[in-house]
Amino acid sequence: MIRRLFALIICLSACAGVGFELSTLMKGGASMLGSLWVLIGYFTILTNGFVAVVFAAIALLGERFDQPRLVAGMAAVMALVGVIFATLLQGLRTLAGATAEADFLLHQLNPVLVLLFWLLFTRKGTLSGRDPFFWALYPVAYLAYALARGVAEGKYAYPFIDVSVNGWAGVMSNAVVIALGFVAAAEILVLVDRMLARRWPRDRA
Repeated sequence: MIRRLFALIICLSACAGVGFELSTLMKGGASMLGSLWVLIGYFTILTNGFVAVVFAAIALLGERFDQPRLVAGMAAVMALVGVIFATLLQGLRTLAGATAEADFLLHQLNPVLVLLFWLLFTRKGTLSGRDPFFWALYPVAYLAYALARGVAEGKYAYPFIDVSVNGWAGVMSNAVVIALGFVAAAEILVLVDRMLARRWPRDRA
């Protein structure tokens, strides 16, 4: 019961964060479709959207939704969201009202909640050293998508992937550093999974 309630809280938090961003754009005069198009250009929004779907499934289905690799992958990717925000994006724009609330939920609170859920409620002992490379396919796919949009629209979602400022070599260098950091951090998550599996046998998970 606690697991499902925690999952519901995460789902609602992700929905609220995305909803605040959508509402802010629409209050600024953008249409619903136009606002959605803007939002799906951002890794943070897409990832929190996936979080909302996954944790809605957990809240509704409970133990019938047993996907430890998926939850671990979501925890790793959400950790990336939090770290990138803290190290590269925080303070770049002045925030107030609903935008500030959305920023807190999407970039700061939700990464912590998802990681805690994985730590406390997800079955351990299922991960392998190959999983981080599989999880990395999602941010790599996003990078290709974001660069294609940036080239087409002349506007990039994040400053560290802005080709007009950094050049292609700079963007690729930034991407490689982030990818290596992501895989290294995700491998630590796999190590923690194995350590906890030894202390918490699978038949008790």
